[in-house]
Amino acid sequence: MEVYEKINYIMQEKKIAKKDFVSRIIALAPKLKTTGETPTEQTIYRYLNGQRELKIELVPYIAEVLEVDEQELFRFDIEYACEYNLRYSKDAREILELLFYVPKPMIEHIKTVMKKYKQTYTDGIKEL
Repeated sequence: MEVYEKINYIMQEKKIAKKDFVSRIIALAPKLKTTGETPTEQTIYRYLNGQRELKIELVPYIAEVLEVDEQELFRFDIEYACEYNLRYSKDAREILELLFYVPKPMIEHIKTVMKKYKQTYTDGIKEL
């Protein structure tokens, strides 16, 4: 997954329209190193559509608008490519964030339960 795809995914997840995203970026008035000016709306749309390479100096502004840390834009530990994952990846990310607060015995219990579900699923597939 490309960074622009990840940005679009997060926008969809947070229900941010492209038009609103572009307006928020421009309102922050980021300056491009090459021109010293704020990118135009058209340029930002091209970033979002993958028609233009994203400038690294825009990453902090994009992260601010999306309310994520900058590293999240480059993190691809959960596959976002299909509609099924699109529906469930937000839940999976929330679970991953909450695991920090869960005691070790509970994590072991969760793993045991999930392994049972996996086995049930695998057995069901084999029967087909």
